[in-house]
This record gives sequence, structure tokens and C-alpha cells, in this order.
Amino acid sequence: MREYLRIMGKIVIKTPEQIEGIRRSAHLAAKTLDYAGQFVQEGVSTDFIDEKIEEFIRSHGAIPAPKGYNGFPKASCISPNNVICHGIPSSDTILKNGDILNIDVTTILDGYYGDTSRMFTVGEISEQADRLIETTLHCLDLGIEQVKPGNRFGNIGFVIQRYAKAKGYSVVYEFCGHGVGLEFHEEPQVDHTSRRNSGPEMKPGMIFTIEPMINQGKPKASIDRHDGWTARTVDSKLSAQFEHTVLVTETGCEVLTDIHEDYPVT
Repeated sequence: MREYLRIMGKIVIKTPEQIEGIRRSAHLAAKTLDYAGQFVQEGVSTDFIDEKIEEFIRSHGAIPAPKGYNGFPKASCISPNNVICHGIPSSDTILKNGDILNIDVTTILDGYYGDTSRMFTVGEISEQADRLIETTLHCLDLGIEQVKPGNRFGNIGFVIQRYAKAKGYSVVYEFCGHGVGLEFHEEPQVDHTSRRNSGPEMKPGMIFTIEPMINQGKPKASIDRHDGWTARTVDSKLSAQFEHTVLVTETGCEVLTDIHEDYPVT
């Protein structure tokens, strides 16, 4: 949460034991999103979905990391339509036909963190919303393709920015991906818009999130004053986000939150 606050310190190379623990937590986070999807229906409140998410996580012996983190009140972030990220689930936010929403889940299982988010849709969505979601998912895919030993972190943001711009969208620059696993937020900061060949070098054992947030309109975010968390687009246009937790392997990468085998282990 609040990734715009720069994380300071060194990038931790995880041990094999730590990697296995993080992998288990990451799998649970992804399974939680699968479970939550059945409740994304017209007339359902985002608070109800959050309650189901918390029940599922705790029933598997884990803890929802967002709850209580810097005062965040809920177990997950649910961000509909023009909410970029950190949407607080509410009984007053009722899903309706045509809505798009991001659900962001982070689990703590046996002390290890797994972090992932995904877009969901309600009923029939607009062609414009569908194109935005498709573009955002491809941005994530392009970023993951950059993960391999010896590459620079800046190349993740470079390819994401280039593709999103070519499709007529903007990339949110006030939030970023981050190291994860032993803590909620670790080094490195993974920007989604950056210069080619910039940033630290990727090394085996590094684990971090890639989570591009792509806007229909302007890239800037506006934080709601009443809750201090909810980040919205400044022009009220739609935003979309996908997120995976990724491990740098000896020869490429493993997407730890991929439980559907969408990404090959390289």
C-alpha cells in the first residue's frame, strides 16, 4: 500500500526455503481471487466481497495483509471504474451492470507474503472498457517478459509505457510495483514508466510485483481526502490494473501467483 512512498534499503535475495514459503502464500492469494470472482455480481456490495475474501484467507490459516496496515480498515482493496487503486470496500458501493473493478489481495501465510490483483467485470461492459482491460493485461505480460537475470528493472517500465502509449492510454506513475515476500513492501521499487536500461540489475532469488495501472485519460491520481487511501483518476475516466508476484530464476522467471499456468517457468 502507498507504493508512492519510496522504499529504502537493499534488495533481498531470497533463500530456497523462503522462496517456497512465498510461493505457497502467492498461490493462496491467487486462489483467493478465484474464490472472490463468484461474488462479483450486480447488486452485491464490495464490502460483502471483502468479507468473503477475509473468511477464505483465514480459513486457510493465513492473514489478510492489508487489514490494519497503516490504518487500512479492510482485508482487500477493491477499486471500481475510475478508482485506480486502494479502494476501500464499502456497504455503500453496490456493483451494477457495466462496472469494471480490480480486486487486490495480499496474504500472509506462515510469515510469508503473496500479492496479486486482477480485473473483474459485471454484466455487459462497454467496448472501451474491454479494450482498456485487454491492454492492461498485455502491459503486465510485456513487463513479465523482461524478468531475467542480468536485465535492468527500468526495462519493465519502458516496455509497459511504450505499449500503453501506442494504444492511446496513460500509465500511472505515482504508484509502482515492489519487492515482496518477507515484508509487504521491500526494495526494489518497480516503476511502470521508466528509461530503457535504467535501474538495478535483476538477480536470481529476487521477488517483486509487477502491477501496471493504465488509465483511459490522464495518468495522475487524486487521493480521496475523507479516507486518505482511495486513488481516483483526476478526470473520472476508467482505470485498470493487473498484478503478479514474480521470482527471478537462474535462467528467467517464475510467476508465483500464476496458478492457471498462463506463464511458462523459464
